Amino acid sequence: MSKKIFVTDTILRDAHQSLLATRMRTDDMLPICEKLDKVGYWSLEVWGGATFDACVRFLKEDPWERLRQLRSALPNTRLQMLLRGQNLLGYRHYSDDVVRAFVAKAADNGIDVFRIFDAMNDVRNLRVSIEAVKAAGKHAQGTLAYTTSPVHTIQAFVAQAKQMEAMGCDSVAIKDMAGLLTPYATGELVKALKAEQSLPVFIHSHDTAGLAAMCQLKAIENGADHIDTAISSFAWGTSHPGTESMVAALKGSEFDTGLNLELLQEIGLYFYAVRKKYHQFESEFTAVDTRVQVNQVPGGMISNLANQLKEQGALNRMAEVLAEIPLVRKDLGYPPLVTPTSQIVGTQAFFNVLAGERYKTITNEVKLYLQGGYGKAPGVVDEKLRRQAIGNEELIDVRPADLLKPEMVKLRSEIGALAKSEEDVLTYAMFPDIGRKFLEEREAGTLKPEELLPIPEVGGVSKPGGEGVPTEFVIDVHGESYRVDITGVGVKAGGKRHFYLSIDGMPEEVVFEPLNEFVGGGIGKRAQATEPGHVSTTMPGNIVDVLVKEGDVVKAGQALLITEAMKMETEVQATIAGKITAIHVAKGDRVNPGEILVEIEG
Repeated sequence: MSKKIFVTDTILRDAHQSLLATRMRTDDMLPICEKLDKVGYWSLEVWGGATFDACVRFLKEDPWERLRQLRSALPNTRLQMLLRGQNLLGYRHYSDDVVRAFVAKAADNGIDVFRIFDAMNDVRNLRVSIEAVKAAGKHAQGTLAYTTSPVHTIQAFVAQAKQMEAMGCDSVAIKDMAGLLTPYATGELVKALKAEQSLPVFIHSHDTAGLAAMCQLKAIENGADHIDTAISSFAWGTSHPGTESMVAALKGSEFDTGLNLELLQEIGLYFYAVRKKYHQFESEFTAVDTRVQVNQVPGGMISNLANQLKEQGALNRMAEVLAEIPLVRKDLGYPPLVTPTSQIVGTQAFFNVLAGERYKTITNEVKLYLQGGYGKAPGVVDEKLRRQAIGNEELIDVRPADLLKPEMVKLRSEIGALAKSEEDVLTYAMFPDIGRKFLEEREAGTLKPEELLPIPEVGGVSKPGGEGVPTEFVIDVHGESYRVDITGVGVKAGGKRHFYLSIDGMPEEVVFEPLNEFVGGGIGKRAQATEPGHVSTTMPGNIVDVLVKEGDVVKAGQALLITEAMKMETEVQATIAGKITAIHVAKGDRVNPGEILVEIEG
């Protein structure tokens, strides 16, 4: 008996997120939509957290307008998005009224299928999103964030799927965000899901370990109904199996997709040309790498860690950080490494390695996690670490959002007249700082997207503006010589300018900005800490909040500042007890390791 396999293509969301830092612009999507709409996909994935973020932060596009344009250009195809449950598109839990408002507006603007997941696989954090999707008359897809650990068994995943079915989900997806699935493990999991619950099963697997196509075939043979693929020019590596390849593999079999291979090939050629435009965002960490089977680190997370280590001059310690990540994950009760828990675990591992002492600094997100602020940990957390992090603070054992008051009225008031619609309020809600900046620039008519570098000519030489050659020079640092080519310059905005460089043949992006003015120092003159009362930080980052003022008397260990690095917040604490005599930073300042941020007189 034949069984048609349905296909979701990730080309407009996860494919370019996985390979090109989510930088594809709407203008490069719309020209091919007529052909995409003729393919007969079950759905096209078009939206998610990183998509929304990149639109507002870098591309200066309204993500809601992108959705409306895609809806208009793809009238015959379901549009799908990835939703982080109670986190929506952000990194914190939102109140229920925000969740309901966001889902309703996403549905109004064109989303048909909501793939809903929780980083902890805590189904309590999915309930309100599922209810909101069903209230909008759309397809709610409950998601298993796949990972491996002593507590992540087939029985546990089946139990979660049955809970999601009882909550009203229309289908269940296995979301293998890091490429951890192996073919036979996939077959066993799908077989168990099909036997013990009645929902259609979707399989979403990144090809980071080079196994995803085999996993999909085993899933299909064991009853899976749908597969996620990516057009071949944006496939493989940290992306997904190629659409054309899977269609060809199944053609003529009992699982034939029925999709037109020639049409798909035309689409593939279009995106082959598009990908060249975004060459500056290609990462060295997007190829096949079986190390993910050990460290479980998604490709995008590795790129982020590499950039942070590079800032510290410690890129040679990447192997130590990758070895530390599984240890931190075990201490935290084996959370799946998906947004935001991937950032939480990865950043803590980063701190542990660079400090030379485990948990000398504990991020605020780890503290909140250990308190129960993200939901129930899948396994048992290290109680000694929990006590160190939160002391005698009360544990949260209810659904975290139950503790949140309604927020929409407050959000509308905060953003005020800058919001021209409810969608604008929700943009601000998802990303308060960059959302406000986007709306302010739109109001002032100063929205300017980052520039794309010209396509390098044969031989790898980029010619900015289509003429001339890169500016080349050699820098000597401590006896080492480096050849530097300036290959492009971005638009100056907010006092910052992006320069695109090639250092010994490796592409880099550098942001130049004026350093802050400090007491008695002028520009860039913040002194280095030398005394016990000089408070500094071990990480480069931004000041999120200043918790004290000059003249305050503080205790040793008291939180003085909140800094942010790698999207995680950390307290900077008093080194000694005494009186605050000087504060050299303000909210929004950029700080570097070893600088005097606060002075305390003991």
